Amino acid sequence: MTSTGIRLHAPAPGWSIAADVVVVGSGVAGLTAALRCEAAGLKTVVVTKARLDDGSTRWAQGGIAAALGEGDTPEQHLDDTLVAGAGLCDEEAVRILVTEGPDAVRRLIETGAHFDESSEGELALTREGGHHRRRIAHAGGDATGAEISRALVEAVRARGLRTIENALVLDLLADADGRTAGVTLHVMGEGQHDGVGAVHAPAVVLATGGMGQVFSATTNPSVSTGDGVALALRAGAEVSDLEFVQFHPTVLFLGPDAEGQQPLVSEAVRGEGAHLVDADGVRFMLGQHELAELAPRDIVAKGIMRRMQELDAEHMFLDARHFGADMWEHRFPTILAACRANGIDPVTTPIPIAPAAHYASGGVRTDPQGRTTVPGLYACGEVACTGVHGANRLASNSLLEGLVYAERIVEDITASRAADGLHARVPDPVAHPETPEHPLLAPEARFTIQRIMTDGAGVLRSGNSLARAADQLQRLHTEARDALAENGKTAEPGVDTWEATNLLCVARVLVAAAYRREETRGCHWREDEPDRDDTSWRRHIVVRLNPDRTLAVHTTDTADFPPTRPQEQ
Repeated sequence: MTSTGIRLHAPAPGWSIAADVVVVGSGVAGLTAALRCEAAGLKTVVVTKARLDDGSTRWAQGGIAAALGEGDTPEQHLDDTLVAGAGLCDEEAVRILVTEGPDAVRRLIETGAHFDESSEGELALTREGGHHRRRIAHAGGDATGAEISRALVEAVRARGLRTIENALVLDLLADADGRTAGVTLHVMGEGQHDGVGAVHAPAVVLATGGMGQVFSATTNPSVSTGDGVALALRAGAEVSDLEFVQFHPTVLFLGPDAEGQQPLVSEAVRGEGAHLVDADGVRFMLGQHELAELAPRDIVAKGIMRRMQELDAEHMFLDARHFGADMWEHRFPTILAACRANGIDPVTTPIPIAPAAHYASGGVRTDPQGRTTVPGLYACGEVACTGVHGANRLASNSLLEGLVYAERIVEDITASRAADGLHARVPDPVAHPETPEHPLLAPEARFTIQRIMTDGAGVLRSGNSLARAADQLQRLHTEARDALAENGKTAEPGVDTWEATNLLCVARVLVAAAYRREETRGCHWREDEPDRDDTSWRRHIVVRLNPDRTLAVHTTDTADFPPTRPQEQ
């Protein structure tokens, strides 16, 4: 059964395999966890929605942040992270990140990742927004994620880890005691198995990435439909800080009607000296922040949106013509190719840019060991909310978070195995025919949800826009629920309907949290509540899904951020 008695409408599993650990996701967090589990002697299965290298990690351009440069320290990295997080970071989580991060990067290099070096053979480090030091290691100029993904995928294949590609995870399985017992999944015709099956395991690591596809325009790939967060909610886990969606300030503007994944123009371009300008060439970020174009992302995104409103413009520009052709070709070849493919030559022309949904700072709530509020269920990477990012992720902290917290999860799993024989326990999922199903949405609902979210819960929000979005999303949910009650089913089960249903689930939670937070903080910008209110809102908004599929929303103090550990419940 699923942990809370809520599951997606799907065929019963027609096949199953057993493991010690199942890792869902194949980005930096998932593959790091899988490799460390395998090295610890755990029978590990990796489940991924497309191919091993098709997640968000491959698209990361700028780099990975760590105090690796001369004169830099973890304490300085901590300070920059806390400032960017706008008062909502969990300081213990950040301290873990910045102190364990440098060695985690070194281990990544030992795994086979090659980062750019200076002429002296040292790591070539750059700056990005919010960083007061050059501490961003990069690869291939602007292809850091692709290099990290290559190295990890090669290591996984070289070590013979069992992988199930083209598989959409559906729901968490639980045993008679309510502990995690694996997952159900659907293989989309190209795997070793076909159709719905199950991986039985006493530990599940969610590393499913983000949910950018809940908006019309995003930097996220098409697979980023919030599947991990939706699964965790149905399993009874808590999610936190989902209102803090980071909109990357500089995404290539392809027109007002562009939808889906949009080309990112890395913050590293600004780190190397590019300027944000309006159509008249005015650098509008000067005077708005001491770091100007290199201010934290929420500040830059707001600065761009304000200037667009002032001038009634659809976009602003990023001007890096002064780089010259040689620098563009060697430092930013990926961005150069993307721009030219869309008819823009940044060597001679300013790049049209506008903010687009980029990163979920919130997610499934975890403790410092990556444990969720469901025993045996872990989360790391973008799907998780460790407390590191607070109200706004500091540039290039995401790859580092995936590395550090994946390793901590494996340490906890191996410690649990040693303590109670986790590796020897054969999970026995319990199925109950009366388990209620979550109503499915028709595939076309995906685009309706994206329009609702872009209009009501995008960069600029208000109480009215969020209330309108909540009503529209509730209407979709109610129609599907009523159809299920009347007809015994709604849309036919399948990848498109499961994805649309997951998007609606995360959209409802995001809007509920954003409506509850009556202030502007970090990347949550309320036009009707323009000030930051530390007295009332230096708190986290935590959401659970009730068995009747309604939302339970409450707040918790920053001092109480890590959830109650499963073994303490």
